[in-house]
Amino acid sequence: MVFERFFSKFTSSFRVKAQDAEEEDIIDPHDTLREQCRETDHCKHLAERLQQCNDRVNSKSQTSETCVEELIDLMHAIDHCVTPKLFSQLK
Repeated sequence: MVFERFFSKFTSSFRVKAQDAEEEDIIDPHDTLREQCRETDHCKHLAERLQQCNDRVNSKSQTSETCVEELIDLMHAIDHCVTPKLFSQLK
């Protein structure tokens, strides 16, 4: 899915490594909450709309249509779901 590739590339640059001897990855609660929110019915519906748009755009050889609106809608829904839960987990 296009969103998953974009999301993984975007978040991979923000990974933080622990500086201890074991070099374990620190688990970011924001990433965990995003994954949980992406599994909600509302976000799944928006992800499907984004995928349909992407399929439609890719099936045409010349089009001015983009899927920016669908991507922004999905990101907004995920952020809206994450926000109230995230701040209670931050130190």
